[in-house]
Formats: sequence, C-alpha cells, structure tokens
Amino acid sequence: MKQPVALKAWNRLKASGPGRWLFSRFVCFKAPYFSSISPLFLRLETGIAVVSIKKRHKVKNHIGTIHAIAMANLCEIAAGTVMEASLPLTMRWIPKGMTIQYLAKAESTVTVTAKMEAVAHGDPRDIIVDCSVKDVNGKEVVHADICMYVTPRPTAA
Repeated sequence: MKQPVALKAWNRLKASGPGRWLFSRFVCFKAPYFSSISPLFLRLETGIAVVSIKKRHKVKNHIGTIHAIAMANLCEIAAGTVMEASLPLTMRWIPKGMTIQYLAKAESTVTVTAKMEAVAHGDPRDIIVDCSVKDVNGKEVVHADICMYVTPRPTAA
C-alpha cells in the first residue's frame, strides 16, 4: 500500500536531528507562511504529529512570552501535517475552522501534540484534530480543536 508523501518523507528523515530539521523545512516550503514560527517536527505517524517551536524573539509578544497566534499557527501546521500523513490517498482535506483556548502564558519553548482518529475512504465529512500545546514543564498553555473538511479526491476522467 502506498504511503502519503509526507509520511514517506518523514520516515526517511526522522532518524537524525538534521533530518528532522530538513523535513520541517520541506513542510514550510510547501506552506511558506509557517516559516515565520520556525517549527521543528519531532514525531509524525498515522494519527499523531508532535511539533515544537523555541521561545525566540520572532515569536514573542509585548510581554516576552510566545505570542498566542504563533501557538495557533503551531497547532495548524501540526494538524495539517497529521492529516497529510493519515488520510487515505483517495481523500483530501481543507481546514474549516478552529476553536482555541489560551490557558496560560507560554514562557518557554512549547510543543504541540496533534491527534486524530483513523479516517477511511467515504463521504464528505468533518474531522476534528485535537491539539494540545505544552510548555517544557508539561503545563498545557493552549488547547485547540481544528475542524478539517474531508472529501474524496476527484477521479481522473
């Protein structure tokens, strides 16, 4: 069975720090906006993605913590990539909405874990990707549920 491109690339590159960095740059090349937060993928498999961003100047807000929207972007890149890695090749997705809660100040590097249930080929439907952002102490600072609209890919004529 053929693997999704994202998962195939991850499986080739995940074994080393430079490989994970290269995969992260590959994802940002495909979706350039995410380069603004300099994400680093730590894990990717069917149903789960783990991605981090360092607390650095370009993602800080006026009080010196990680900006809320930077963490929303972190959730979105993890959710989109786990969709790419998890959907059957006969399905496609697009973000439909996000519900996000900012629970605490992010005063350190943060890591998101994005999880989703298995999806089989079928009718158009909404799939929720659960995203939990935690600081280096394991405290949840953001929680997001991202709704993805999933549909069958059009067949070639």
